[in-house]
Amino acid sequence: MANEFGRNQRVASQMQKELAEIFQRDINDPRLGFITVNEVVLTKDLAVAKIYITVLNADEAGKKENIKILNEIAPVVRHDLAKRMRLRHVSELRFYYDNSFDNGMRVAELLSEDQQKD
Repeated sequence: MANEFGRNQRVASQMQKELAEIFQRDINDPRLGFITVNEVVLTKDLAVAKIYITVLNADEAGKKENIKILNEIAPVVRHDLAKRMRLRHVSELRFYYDNSFDNGMRVAELLSEDQQKD
């Protein structure tokens, strides 16, 4: 019987916390906006980490640019992450934009428009 909160989830949770701190304190790239780490999804063997982020106050082109930059500096971020986490091998980092925040804001706008019509 598998644990409800297994090693994979514990590592992903710790990785999310550490990445948020790295982006807040260690990465000083002026091209990047204010980045929020929403979720980290690890493969079963912990080889690849899909990191879902949002960028505040950025248009569609800015979001794509931030993802491109993050994937370019992923080895540097991985190195910083390796110093903070007690793992033998640190996962390969792949960054993706999380659209759930944008979708939620759009739904909220539609609901407020609908309420104003009534």
